Amino acid sequence: MRTYKTQMEAAKKGIITPEMETVAKKEYKTPEEIRESVAKGEVCIPCNINHKSISAEGIGAGLRTKINVNLGISGDCKNYDVEMQKVDMALKFGAEAIMDLSNYGKTNTFRRELIEKSPAMIGTVPMYDAIGYLEKDLLEISAEDFLKVVRAHAEEGVDFMTIHAGINRRAIEAFMREGRKMNIVSRGGSLLFAWMMMTGNENPFFEHYDEVLDILAEYDVTISLGDALRPGCIDDSTDAGQISELIELGHLTERAWEKNVQVMVEGPGHMAMNEIAANMKLQKRLCHNAPFYVLGPLVTDIFPGYDHITSAIGGAIAAASGADFLCYVTPAEHLRLPDINDVKEGIIASRIAAHAADIAKGVPHARDRDNEMAQARHVVDWEKMFEIAVDGEKARQYFESTPPADRHTCSMCGKMCAVRTTNMILEGKTVEFCTEK
Repeated sequence: MRTYKTQMEAAKKGIITPEMETVAKKEYKTPEEIRESVAKGEVCIPCNINHKSISAEGIGAGLRTKINVNLGISGDCKNYDVEMQKVDMALKFGAEAIMDLSNYGKTNTFRRELIEKSPAMIGTVPMYDAIGYLEKDLLEISAEDFLKVVRAHAEEGVDFMTIHAGINRRAIEAFMREGRKMNIVSRGGSLLFAWMMMTGNENPFFEHYDEVLDILAEYDVTISLGDALRPGCIDDSTDAGQISELIELGHLTERAWEKNVQVMVEGPGHMAMNEIAANMKLQKRLCHNAPFYVLGPLVTDIFPGYDHITSAIGGAIAAASGADFLCYVTPAEHLRLPDINDVKEGIIASRIAAHAADIAKGVPHARDRDNEMAQARHVVDWEKMFEIAVDGEKARQYFESTPPADRHTCSMCGKMCAVRTTNMILEGKTVEFCTEK
């Protein structure tokens, strides 16, 4: 029987949990190193006690950069079978987390199936689900109603929840005073802003924060402190609204830790490349080194259809500068609900960003597969290259689409392949191009 409620409580008591042992093995760390980091709040292990199929992952300082895949239905796209195909795609390509952002109808049936089958962490945004779950208009929803949805998601087995508790009256005042080109682009943030302005009340997740934490602690749900005032264009980044909310999130982080609730803090958003590193350091400073979860950042606003690339550029810089968790962005961003191909492109782009950052940060064994690939290329072993590649199927398709006459080359260089030429010379052979052999 567990003698602790949460991973953080266990860590503070000096207890090494099975989940900490799992994370330690995956990260080439000792269980004690993981325990110490969880106790300090620098690493979290989102792992709801009711999520039985999960394979625990750690998020935070010194660990591999993790990626999250968003999916879920909307009023315009209601096909749960397609969403489950996206889940399969996410698991196939190694996403460590999946967020169900469904915002239409009764979503709990899909979410329960997702939690039952998924070894990846499952996240939600209860605010999205509140209207459909409660079947009430926004103005009719009470603070108690919002807490009811939080409890429902926790009971179902959700491992982490985005709670937009930082958009309180102080943060809104800063946002209103400065003004923005894009105003509020967070869906949850905009709903809370509207609710607060229509009712005249304080943000219910801020006002009843202790009650939220009590629910999360009961099921060991990690709180992901949402960035309701994240910038939606590069011109709005690092403004008073974003920073004032970040200050609030730092305070809320400490309050959560006091109740042994694990924390992640969410970040921007759209941001020019030259601002990213400073923002990562600012977040870590203001939020006491809590794990940082970023959407992108997207480094330019004028490439709709290619925002998986704009976000991968920003994500790589962010993760190399201290971010711990990347939310994928697909080519459909800003345009429509992503289809299965968009999801794959988004996952691969985020995996590239995360892996590149891990190499830059010197994460243990991050280079191993790259070194294996270099060796396979050195001996021109195509089968080994396809085996090592993250998407070996696509690599093989490209290679076979225009097959070379000599299987020890590719169709771009043929016999003029630099690797082939060098290997032949080092083996004492003569390189000839004009004579058929």
